[in-house]
Amino acid sequence: MSIKSDRWIRRMAETQRMIEPFEPGQVREAGGRRIVSYGTSSYGYDVRCSNEFKIFTNINSTIVDPKAFDSGSFVDFRGDVCIIPPNSFALARTIEYFRIPRNVLVACLGKSTYARCGVIVNVTPLEPEWEGHVTLEFSNTTPLPAKIYANEGVAQMIFFESDEVCETSYKDRGGKYQGQQGVTLPKL
Repeated sequence: MSIKSDRWIRRMAETQRMIEPFEPGQVREAGGRRIVSYGTSSYGYDVRCSNEFKIFTNINSTIVDPKAFDSGSFVDFRGDVCIIPPNSFALARTIEYFRIPRNVLVACLGKSTYARCGVIVNVTPLEPEWEGHVTLEFSNTTPLPAKIYANEGVAQMIFFESDEVCETSYKDRGGKYQGQQGVTLPKL
């Protein structure tokens, strides 16, 4: 298994539509202002967050249960900036749509800009032959409200290519999150 470079990422995006929309360079400015960077990096791809958010709320005092998740535990929000309450979290999705090749596994790491502010990004691996918008989880570990900026970089995807093709891919298993389009809540 080997980690893939910027050249490989560009080639796969152009020939296999692995990432759409795709930014071949690293974008650090938009509209004349500095932003949290996104696009191709040396050994990865920095994804952007869309303006669709689901902010966790405890107004219903429910128990968080992955087997019986109460969608009423979230408030839907659209906007350029999402404020995550202290010691809480929000879900969002990437602007980018991914199509992962059968011999590739993708790991997601949070960007240091957010990590240094106590905001942790959690994403499970993107498995071979999974496709869709990635649902992102932002945990605000601080006792203060935290901002997440839509249309800016939030996490880095690292691509690992195997020497051999997997026997059973996510698509073969009929994975429950295959082809997800929006912010997707837990499914059983």
